[in-house]
Amino acid sequence: MSARPFAAPARRLSILAIGLLLALSVSACGHKQAHPTVADNEGFYVHAGPITYQVQLSRQLNQYSIEDKGYLVGVSATPPKPDEEWFAVFMWAKNQTGSPQTTTSSFDIVDTEGNKYYPVAINAALNPYAWTAQVLKPLGTEPAPDSTASDGPTQGSELLFKLSTSVYSNRPLTLEIHAAGQASPSTVTLDL
Repeated sequence: MSARPFAAPARRLSILAIGLLLALSVSACGHKQAHPTVADNEGFYVHAGPITYQVQLSRQLNQYSIEDKGYLVGVSATPPKPDEEWFAVFMWAKNQTGSPQTTTSSFDIVDTEGNKYYPVAINAALNPYAWTAQVLKPLGTEPAPDSTASDGPTQGSELLFKLSTSVYSNRPLTLEIHAAGQASPSTVTLDL
């Protein structure tokens, strides 16, 4: 007895399976998966209102470091006390809608004890890394392409916080992104 009689049904089954996979992949085309509003780690995208945000990097800044001095230009706040430190969060945002949208300027960091920390003002005219709320055209990003912040080592615009050193005992820290019209903030767990 030869195996030939089974070749045709096996070929039909293969063609049917390929057709089913093709139909499933075509049906998924154009389906836009929404980004979550909560990220358990930096690097993930979160939606806050109509804008997608991403924490590029967060880290302690040393005001005596040559590299970090550039991130502290235009800061008029008093330097940290011995029990405080500068902490920078470098953000990226994109308008993925079909109309102009404004990025938020409302952020805070919360520790596990419920302590809230708010960004320190940075003069954007003096510091090219400073985050500023702005209107983004459709598919526009902040920082803008080919800008100092975009091309710099962090590839993000800076939010600067003055944190108590007690945060090391109250980790993890959560960045809250408050967007207009959003009932609760979008959140990102920060690496510290």
